[in-house]
Amino acid sequence: MTKIYRLLTEDDTSAFCHKVSDALSKGWELYGTPTYAFDQANGVMRCGQAVTKEISTPYDPDMKLGQQ
Repeated sequence: MTKIYRLLTEDDTSAFCHKVSDALSKGWELYGTPTYAFDQANGVMRCGQAVTKEISTPYDPDMKLGQQ
């Protein structure tokens, strides 16, 4: 088994919660605590959450992590 990692990010809206919920529904697991910071360049708050997933195929840097 191989463990893969993604960092989900989004503006602080319901879109972030939906992105995380979608990942969880596809077997990803929360990793660590969420992060929350001000994006000065765009003038918005941004959220981030790391997620991991165990997969049966070997890791390949060309794989599309969101499709696993």
